[in-house]
Amino acid sequence: MSTDTAPDGEPTPQIEVTEDAAEQALSLLDGEGMDPDRAGLRLFVQQGGCAGLSYGMRFDGAPEDDDTVYEHHDLRVFVDPASMNYIEGSVVDYEQGLQGAGFHVDNPNVVSECGCGESFRT
Repeated sequence: MSTDTAPDGEPTPQIEVTEDAAEQALSLLDGEGMDPDRAGLRLFVQQGGCAGLSYGMRFDGAPEDDDTVYEHHDLRVFVDPASMNYIEGSVVDYEQGLQGAGFHVDNPNVVSECGCGESFRT
């Protein structure tokens, strides 16, 4: 299920979360003792990294008034308006590989990424 609610009620760009990513995030959220009916994963963009911008993720107890709120596989995702300009249309996934496991953002707006994949330019 996806609930796309912008503060002004207008249609919003989509952010997707895979089932694996939602499952991992919900497990971590539970480990933090946070209520998944109110709390969620905040996805944001910040200045930094060798390509200029980088992704950030953290758990928040509730969305801010101007956040867009998505719900995928029972996980709530909060995105602030400034970050939405950079990540609309993205897919958040959880990947496991030889070099470890972690969350990955597949962003169709990226023009270039640094060699380590931690930062990007749109």
